[in-house]
Amino acid sequence: MSASDLFDIKGKRAVVTGGASGIGTMIASGFLEAGASVIIASRKEPALKETTDELSKLGDVSYVVADLATEEGCRSLGEAVAATWDGLDILVNNAGATWGAPLAEHDSKAWARVIDVNVEGVFHTTKFLLPLLQAAGTAEEPARVINIGSVDGIQVPMLETFSYSASKAAVHQLTRHLAKHLAPAITVNAIAPGPFQSKMMRATLEAAGDRMAQMMPLRRIGRPDDVAGTAIFLSSRAGSFLTGTVIPVDGGAATTK
Repeated sequence: MSASDLFDIKGKRAVVTGGASGIGTMIASGFLEAGASVIIASRKEPALKETTDELSKLGDVSYVVADLATEEGCRSLGEAVAATWDGLDILVNNAGATWGAPLAEHDSKAWARVIDVNVEGVFHTTKFLLPLLQAAGTAEEPARVINIGSVDGIQVPMLETFSYSASKAAVHQLTRHLAKHLAPAITVNAIAPGPFQSKMMRATLEAAGDRMAQMMPLRRIGRPDDVAGTAIFLSSRAGSFLTGTVIPVDGGAATTK
């Protein structure tokens, strides 16, 4: 098998949640450039439409409006994808939320908002898209689920983002649990990004981006091709023997301390 065949995802069908911005858009762009067809999903249609118009220059892309903080929103996404495709090769659970506040101000509402999207959203989205993943996957060529965790689910963050770090640690464990139960026809892995130029990280990077970069072994913030390349690897023949893994894509920040 040639190197080009090893990393080939041409013709694959992918859903990327939270695809209207940030890491979701980075991954969707990489998939399109590699020849996959992509559906992006998010809550806000104006942002989805704007991103889809831009991504359409790269390939076959469409969008679904869905609030993945609710079980019903996850169900509606599954139904919309099933109305378009009879199988799904790749699901990227990227939709996420964060919250930062002093410990005394971290109330149940803040916890619920983050957990509903970051943990329950991953679970229910996978559940409702499972029939399509099962239709596409085989033991020889599995369908892929890629959950977007975070290095903050591996290491202790400096910021008081208690619900966020707990939710991402939960995503990593959920990844391992799903991997065991969905094998062999579906692999489930997680990418744990460090700092990237995203809406979620914008304020932090504006305030301390240069200092953060200098604290990392590779001395820079993540680029779009860093996370897109990892997602393509996991989706290709090259990544077909991995399941239940959590891959830090963080310039070495979480693994060299």
